[in-house]
Amino acid sequence: MHKSAAWPLTAMYCALVVYASLYPFVDWRDQGIVPWAFLAAPLPRYWTGFDVAINIIGYGPLGALLAWLGVRIRYRVPPAWMAVVGGSLLSLSMETLQSYLPQRVASREDWLLNTLGASLGAALALYLARRGGLARWDRWQQRWLAPQSRGVLVLLLSWPAALLFPSAVPFGLGHVWARLRDATEALLGLAAHWIADPQLFNWFAAIDAAPLAPSAALACVVSGLLVPCLLGFGVLHRPRHRVWLSMAVVAVGGSASALSAALSWGPGHMWSWLDATTAAGMGLALAMAMALARMRWPWAAALVLVLLCCHVALLNQAPESPYFAQTLQSWEQGRFVRFNGFAEWLGWLWPYAAIALVLTRAYGASGEPKISA
Repeated sequence: MHKSAAWPLTAMYCALVVYASLYPFVDWRDQGIVPWAFLAAPLPRYWTGFDVAINIIGYGPLGALLAWLGVRIRYRVPPAWMAVVGGSLLSLSMETLQSYLPQRVASREDWLLNTLGASLGAALALYLARRGGLARWDRWQQRWLAPQSRGVLVLLLSWPAALLFPSAVPFGLGHVWARLRDATEALLGLAAHWIADPQLFNWFAAIDAAPLAPSAALACVVSGLLVPCLLGFGVLHRPRHRVWLSMAVVAVGGSASALSAALSWGPGHMWSWLDATTAAGMGLALAMAMALARMRWPWAAALVLVLLCCHVALLNQAPESPYFAQTLQSWEQGRFVRFNGFAEWLGWLWPYAAIALVLTRAYGASGEPKISA
């Protein structure tokens, strides 16, 4: 029996909306205004098309997911009301909380546009459902996918979004070393005030990432593309379907990377990441995935774990180039701040979530292997 992916996708998207709305979570304080004062504020003097579009587009998927969830669980509340009211209340809550964040501005227009986006997303999802979209999706799952495929589907659907956040290496996910190092250095700096010899902690600051060799960068690209292919092998049993999935993974991954470059550096540089090493890695990953299309899932699961561990280990040795650091700054402090929570956390956590999923599918609570061919 196939379990619906509506619950985990909706919960994940709601969490990302909350993070993006309340980022950077600092300097919380009462600013001397009523939290809902923005509802009666005058019209904003400055407004851009980007602000309008991102507020509508950002809540569109949420409305669609809530409507999809309403159709699946069949509550007494109509799915359309569940989606529109749920999206509107979430947006209203976020705008109200932003009144306590000096770096964010609560806006009535944002709330109304978010509600419009949720309404449009719900309308599209319900239209597709009435046209038989969900029924066809269910039939496709029964024909193509193995049972208990929900977790893998969630990971595969979130993988392109994780690639939107710029990485030091194309298709590199899980690059957390620099952030962990900065956080640990801050903690060690605080601890040094209570330690007689602060030089004991200087060793950590001396640890730095070494430039990746071309072979290591190639391995990162290959493993970054091969892992989602092999994960899909766990729910697709026919080799022909696995070949189609492998080609789709490479195509979607390349498109997501191009979109990320266009957002970061401009449309004229959307293919600047595609150097000779990356192109060779994409071709090699596709060839390997097609060659492994007949691999049984137990072996594919073991290979996924090995590749993920190697990928994370290699990627976290990559230094942040000046261009990469500048790109991160533009994402985190510029107009891409709204994408920050959505893509950054996915880019950090995706490989570790994949490891947890494979281990969960491989072993039950009793420790007995549960993988079958």
